[in-house]
Amino acid sequence: MKVIAPGKLVLTGAYAVLEGAPAIVAAVDRYAVADAQSPGKIDVRALQDDAGQKLGLGSSAASMVASFGARALARGDDPRHAAVRSEIFRSARDAHQRQQGGGSGVDVAASVHGGVLRYTVLREPSRGSQSGASSSQGPSRARRLETSIHAVEMPAGLVLTAFWSGTSARTSELLARVDALRARGGAGAVFTALRGVAEEAADAIGEAGRFVQRAAGFGRALAALGDAADAPIVPPAFAELSALAEREGAAFFPSGAGGGDVAVWLGVQPPSPAFTSRATALGLSPLTLAIDHGGVRPESPS
Repeated sequence: MKVIAPGKLVLTGAYAVLEGAPAIVAAVDRYAVADAQSPGKIDVRALQDDAGQKLGLGSSAASMVASFGARALARGDDPRHAAVRSEIFRSARDAHQRQQGGGSGVDVAASVHGGVLRYTVLREPSRGSQSGASSSQGPSRARRLETSIHAVEMPAGLVLTAFWSGTSARTSELLARVDALRARGGAGAVFTALRGVAEEAADAIGEAGRFVQRAAGFGRALAALGDAADAPIVPPAFAELSALAEREGAAFFPSGAGGGDVAVWLGVQPPSPAFTSRATALGLSPLTLAIDHGGVRPESPS
């Protein structure tokens, strides 16, 4: 028997989630697959392009979740059961933090629970932490976080389209630059603005128009963070497309930590042919994705 775990798109709240703000994350129908007989062997081809590059859909988190889900199934536990999922989340999040040197666990939550989630880091119990933010010191970045996870509904009329840039981003390098900015101090206004728009976006999730508007503001705050940290969180091609999207009343910005790979269009209408044509000219292509509502689970026989 095999177990599958979905990938994710972080819609709003990247970086800000490590500052205590809520993130909105959606599980998507691309899966990591693990066999209950060999939980350590993971198939992530659905989370990669034809050349084997990661698409930026959370393949490492999905792999962890699929592996722990397969172990649960092997010992007779159903990974769809709430108590089992809670244990899978804790185990996969801790393992993923150790592997990545930190992180909020938002991508792990999406892989475990599926659907669309409002995810918040409530606090970090260990002393010496900085609002749950990652730091360059490995042990402090891997402390256990207390979190709040709530399922939310995607608002009626919201159009979500993902675009793949053809290039994988190195999240660790971006995080290191943001960590360095935080350590230097003097950028408090940037982080305050990022937290503020992340909170506004999460609170607006019930209404498509308001959510799109707030998401566009979050995209601008991400770009400001990248400028302050001298980090290419929003690459030039994404910045150009963001401006085009706003002219169409939509938002366009990187999913998650940014730096390339995958971006999201959020609007009340699909991207125009002019937008899609320009995206193609800049090397981006649409990804065929849908929301996964099942989370980690045994794979259904085909």
